[in-house]
Amino acid sequence: MSLQSKIEWTEATWNPVRGCQKISPGCKHCYAETFAERFRHVARHPYEHGFDPRLVPDKLAEPLRWPTPTTVFVNSMSDLFQDAVPDEYITAVADVMLQSPWHTFQVLTKRAERLELLLATKLRKAAQAGHIWWGVSVEDKRYGLPRIEHLRRTSAPVRFLSIEPLLEDLGPIDLKDIHWAIVGGESGPGARPMEPSWVKSVKRQCDEQGTLFFFKQWGGAQKAKNGRHLDGQTYDAMPIRSANPPYHRATRERLIGDVLRCARQWTNTPLVRLEQQRTA
Repeated sequence: MSLQSKIEWTEATWNPVRGCQKISPGCKHCYAETFAERFRHVARHPYEHGFDPRLVPDKLAEPLRWPTPTTVFVNSMSDLFQDAVPDEYITAVADVMLQSPWHTFQVLTKRAERLELLLATKLRKAAQAGHIWWGVSVEDKRYGLPRIEHLRRTSAPVRFLSIEPLLEDLGPIDLKDIHWAIVGGESGPGARPMEPSWVKSVKRQCDEQGTLFFFKQWGGAQKAKNGRHLDGQTYDAMPIRSANPPYHRATRERLIGDVLRCARQWTNTPLVRLEQQRTA
């Protein structure tokens, strides 16, 4: 099994891509970057190259190896739709998700324009799969709120928002055709504060517009101490997860072989050679 996740709204993580580049205020204190950069220049560590973007095709088949149905956050340490990742590699990741329908996959991005484009074209089949949830990050009015419209225009059966870190009062939010909203404050050193009124405004609008609400955390420098209670209770609503049975072992092994053969085409790309230098 991949790393068991401590993220409250998922069970495991799968990272066929590592590293990313900052594009908006929500990226300022990126937890993934902070973690990865601790290990830059540590020989043979998965993050020997810090947070530099790179493809990890050896990870592509991982979900097919897990027979137990699991909720999987895709690329918790990256963004699948960043410019550095070729369309063809994104398609390869989506193909694995389509071949693993007993899992529930959660895909989150800040690159909403590319998400919309690919879900309407090369990822059309994956866009319509009920066990794949597609979401965008929303941290503020200027950068975050416009992403919602791009997500809304997709055909995804489950569309969700990660409103974390929530950096300001978002004001009115159009949640039409948005099925789930996760809200949380920033955590770690230098965390920017989140006001209770901002959270309550989002929750009220979710309740009014029929969007499921999940409160992840208050955050801050002492995340555990601050907890995740809102007005004395926790909010853990989620969409219904996949109920598909896992494939038989022989079928999964055949699919794993197919994926690994397909993964070989990426061995000579620059973003993969960087990863191979680590494992050589």
